[in-house]
Amino acid sequence: MAEQNATRAGFVAIIGAPNAGKSTLVNALVGRKVSIVTPKVQTTRFQVRGVMMHGAAQLVLVDTPGVFAPRRRLDRAMVASAWEGADDADAIVHVVDAAAQISKARRTMEDVERVIDGLKAHDLKAVLVLNKIDLIKRDELLSLSKKLFESGVYSDVFMISASNGDRIKDLADFLVTLMPESPYLYPEDQIADLSERMLAAEVTREKLYLRVHDELPYGLTVETEGWKDQRDGSVRIEQTVYVEREAHKPMILGKGGQTIKWVSTAARTDLEEQLGRKVHLFLFVKVRPNWGDERTRFNALGLDFDA
Repeated sequence: MAEQNATRAGFVAIIGAPNAGKSTLVNALVGRKVSIVTPKVQTTRFQVRGVMMHGAAQLVLVDTPGVFAPRRRLDRAMVASAWEGADDADAIVHVVDAAAQISKARRTMEDVERVIDGLKAHDLKAVLVLNKIDLIKRDELLSLSKKLFESGVYSDVFMISASNGDRIKDLADFLVTLMPESPYLYPEDQIADLSERMLAAEVTREKLYLRVHDELPYGLTVETEGWKDQRDGSVRIEQTVYVEREAHKPMILGKGGQTIKWVSTAARTDLEEQLGRKVHLFLFVKVRPNWGDERTRFNALGLDFDA
């Protein structure tokens, strides 16, 4: 007979098309920012695990890269990483941008069908989460829910708004019931499994995307190459922004260096809040052709180079 106060713990894979709101949902469930969020599609490049405590349960939320039609080696590795997270999870949440589905955004509709086909191919069941419900009418939402549920790959449906928290608690309560009885997998005060060096790189990449959303090429990565704890308790962080072409450097630097200065200030402010100490951030921009085809870079992100 199970103990009355037995704890539960397990993994929940959050999958879906790019920009469906997966990272926003993970951050909302954890109650802290553990995954970067930008308007640019395919922002999440690798699995990010956020740890949520909910009553006597611990849910490890695996924020996965978006599922889309891959064209580059990096794309293929990202999609493979998403399905790897789903295959290994105790529960799967498929986040759908309901507003984009209702407006019949072609790419979004194709990516949702791609996820449904993938669930069927992997013989997996998921919890359907219709996101951004505050942007559409109720009758349209119910019609969309019925249509998607008829695909046969979903066990349950939840309608939420990850950005304003609507029905987030209901979803959390339900996910707890899907977790097996288990000791906690992480310390109770840990909110993510991302290293501080990787977190710092992700924060800077987020600010770059926010600042130059329209112009920024996908051929960009940020690496934390220096980390030195100072005697006064602060930390000196040196990062390099790598771009694939010389022509991309001016986009990052901006006129008179204004863009990179804004990015540095925004990233430093965010990191000081997350790390709880003063940060001295130094950014450099370098050209690194075809970094997206380097095996070592894939290994650093936990991606399969041969996917």
